[in-house]
Amino acid sequence: MITKVNQNRIYSRQYLGENCLLKHKRAVSFGNNPNTSTTRTSIFYINDYHGKASNMVRTVNASNMFDSFESAKPTDKLKLASGDILIGEDVKPNQVAMKFLDFIGVTATALGNHECDMTSKNFMREAPNMPAKMLACNIKSAENCEVMKFIDKSCIQEVNGTKYGIIGVLPPDLVSRIKFDKAFEDQDIIPADLEETISLVQAEVNKLKEQGINKIILLSHCGYDADKEIAQKTEGIDVIHGGHSHNLLKDIKRGTNLFYSKTGEPVIITQAGRDGKNFGILNLEFDNNGTITKAQNNIGITRDFSKNLVAETCFEKITGKPKIVGTIRTPSPKLENDLIDINPLAYYGTDAIREKANSEISLVGAGNLRGYLEKGEVSTLDIEEISPFKNKIIKADYTEKDLVEAIRICAKSLKNPDGKPGLMYASGLEYTINKDGDLLNMTFVDNAGNKTPIDVNNPRSDKIYSVAINDYSSRGNDGLTMLNKYDKATEKYDWDITVAIREKIEKTKQPIDIIDDGRIKIV
Repeated sequence: MITKVNQNRIYSRQYLGENCLLKHKRAVSFGNNPNTSTTRTSIFYINDYHGKASNMVRTVNASNMFDSFESAKPTDKLKLASGDILIGEDVKPNQVAMKFLDFIGVTATALGNHECDMTSKNFMREAPNMPAKMLACNIKSAENCEVMKFIDKSCIQEVNGTKYGIIGVLPPDLVSRIKFDKAFEDQDIIPADLEETISLVQAEVNKLKEQGINKIILLSHCGYDADKEIAQKTEGIDVIHGGHSHNLLKDIKRGTNLFYSKTGEPVIITQAGRDGKNFGILNLEFDNNGTITKAQNNIGITRDFSKNLVAETCFEKITGKPKIVGTIRTPSPKLENDLIDINPLAYYGTDAIREKANSEISLVGAGNLRGYLEKGEVSTLDIEEISPFKNKIIKADYTEKDLVEAIRICAKSLKNPDGKPGLMYASGLEYTINKDGDLLNMTFVDNAGNKTPIDVNNPRSDKIYSVAINDYSSRGNDGLTMLNKYDKATEKYDWDITVAIREKIEKTKQPIDIIDDGRIKIV
């Protein structure tokens, strides 16, 4: 359980200064407050948990501590989410995620791209059980679109007599971030582009202001860069709780997550990384006009908290009790940046896919991997959380040129500000890139271990490889249009990378070492 010192650091309501950003980097004051009356607000926020139950059970205890923490002065408490709490097609992880939101008392969440990975049938079946309002004001859809019955543009939450307006937005790049060609597979849902999203957000803000509400929060799954634009091109928004781009925004820093609206009022942007590794608590003071006069943004580390056994038992009733399937002797390292740091577990996973699919090559993008295996016994739950998306594997024919172009684009992630789309991992290929993301060389390694160099400057269009790849990447997502071969698949399987990893571990009798074998070199 978290220590008393850490508790005070995370939950503290003591603002640390006046009129400037202090060296403590914990609180900001936005000038002298001419009003004698203020409203104190504390917001527990989460984003991009991606169905990670192992972090949810710890967050429940963090949330319980937030509930029990007593401020020196009366304080309104809210709990909000910014999308991608649910995950993909699989029903059980989504049921767990909804139970999690219920456990911690989240009242509203933005609609993220992974909520839209569900089929409309599953979504409409599960939506009535959703404890939080799902919000997105920037959807363009047909009037008869059934899933829209469960999605609101905004809502009003009243706490201790104070009304807060809460608006949601889904990502403008939604279509490129989901598995299917369109959201919910068979529904006519189209997101507005960023420019129109900004207009739609402002329209919703205006509606709330007309009702006398002057404290307005935007739950955004648009990503950090888009949130900065929204903050500066609208007026009336006080806080943007963000997601989608997986930034970890600590404290409050001008020009980083403190901006000013069109009319000069402060707007604070928050985001707590990805996969439930962190959560946030934003403490605020508003004046009578609804303008923020003081703010404090604290980030908590989920692993600092013990598991909530009641939540864990509840989740296991949905998913089944995890089974121990093997032992890890040398674990995969915890990565600073999951998208561009070398991940030996990805090597192990691609090897497992290649063996099970009996392909010449297998590919997995870094963005599809969200977990790691620790030293000691490894359970089915540990493995399932390596890739919670349940993207099924297909086999298709790709040319040497297709593979070189895909890896070249992914290598440039080293220089992209957000690290996207991330490195492309392979079994059957080795390659070297430099720190500028330039592809220097590449080699095909057959199943017998024989190596054949590939000319990366003049890759062949007539050389074909049988490649195992998941159904997300094989649809050409993340800008990898050359991989769009799903409709030309030679095989479609009913299993994903986690099944392949589990079977590989189960077949291995001795403890497993997950180590960097050097198949990707960064020089």
